Amino acid sequence: MSEDKSQKGLPMTGKWDPAILAKEVAELDALETAPFGTKVKGYLKRTGPGLLQSAMTLGAGSAAASIVAGAYYGYSLLWVQPLAMFLGIMMLGALGKVVLTSGERPYKAFGREINKPLIFLWALGTVMASVIWHFPQYGLAAGAARDLAIQMGGITENADGFTGVGLATSWGIGLLILGINISTTWNYGKDAKGIKIYEWFLRGTIAIVVLMFGAVVVKTGIKVDVLKECNWGFGMPTTAKGVTTVLGAIGAAVGINMTFLYPYTLLAKGWGKSHRKLMRWDLALSMFLPFILVTSLIIIAMANTVYPLDPSTPLKPLDAAQALVQTMGPIGRVIFDLGFIAMTCGAISTHMVVCGFTICEMFGLEYTTKRFRMFALVPAIGILGVITNTPMWMPVAASAVCLTMLPIAYVIFFIMNNKRSYIGDAVGTGWKHALVNIILLVAIAMATIGAAIKIKGGVIDKVRNARKAPVEQPAELK
Repeated sequence: MSEDKSQKGLPMTGKWDPAILAKEVAELDALETAPFGTKVKGYLKRTGPGLLQSAMTLGAGSAAASIVAGAYYGYSLLWVQPLAMFLGIMMLGALGKVVLTSGERPYKAFGREINKPLIFLWALGTVMASVIWHFPQYGLAAGAARDLAIQMGGITENADGFTGVGLATSWGIGLLILGINISTTWNYGKDAKGIKIYEWFLRGTIAIVVLMFGAVVVKTGIKVDVLKECNWGFGMPTTAKGVTTVLGAIGAAVGINMTFLYPYTLLAKGWGKSHRKLMRWDLALSMFLPFILVTSLIIIAMANTVYPLDPSTPLKPLDAAQALVQTMGPIGRVIFDLGFIAMTCGAISTHMVVCGFTICEMFGLEYTTKRFRMFALVPAIGILGVITNTPMWMPVAASAVCLTMLPIAYVIFFIMNNKRSYIGDAVGTGWKHALVNIILLVAIAMATIGAAIKIKGGVIDKVRNARKAPVEQPAELK
């Protein structure tokens, strides 16, 4: 194993008081024999990196996927998101074990151990995903803000809300979110205190999201008789399109940028071998539970209010918010809009954080506060999403690279997790090790299937349709 100390940990790790870290390790050891309730409370108090994963995945994409699942299939697909995220956190857990055991930054370590060009594509896919998918986050936030303004009588619904007041509302929410996220992400890149401030910011946004969508479910209730009819949420679509939707969702719960972000947030916290168990609890408490709560609440809310909707009928998140008026009155629409804004705010911040890490690594630059802050601003061009969509070629190119790289990245993590020459006895033995490997192989298979489905719909079909589109003649030639 390399002893290149420049690749051990991160500079912000040095800002953590060694005495505090040593005390934390001693407290973690004590938790091993503590009662279950005390153990959960102790681990929950020390969570952190999982919060960034939760915030990143709970963005516009998760909102749209959950709305579609509930509106088109009712309660039947409640099982899909938990299974998808379980496979995702198992893979992230394997990646975390490798990084915490070695203490090395994965970009150079994995490049040395596996293949440098592949690792470069992993980083490139991360930056592309973070920039391209930044646009729809701002788009959803602006749409929700305009919808709130409509309800207050501030703007009319014509021209997609792009009246003078509509434009001001869109830019206002965009600049507000950007300002908040610059402040919080720049804190993250500064020191240990800044990391804690940022983590509490994420706890706040995630709590708001859960409360907003939870309020809708409390108001609309859960139809137990309907839930029984669909096998308590374990149904399966009978159409090819429905099955494809399920397979695509299972394979795409974790994005390529999440896989790059996670190990660096572990190192930024100063975590090491003694934190491996905490890492697993962190994934469960800070990533798995919030994700399942939010997506399930949205699915249930849609199943209670919009379902059954013809799958051929397009449905956007803001359409879903407006549909709640019939059941809950205007307050339901307001709650959903606020939930969407909170979701996008958290996701936008994590896109910025991961670019701060990734671009430094790609260019071989040592981390400094100024460099981290500068590169964290790279995705900020996505603020243009408040008034426009990305050109078709941008998401097509991003999908081609990112979706292709995700299963490849999973294979790399699987290999590293089983490489005794790198992590030694941490590889493990026995039936538990074999079971984990089986689950990881299932995750790789589902990521491959999901990527193939998404590439067909997001790349191949779009390119074909663009080629088939008729060319409009200039007016003077008609």
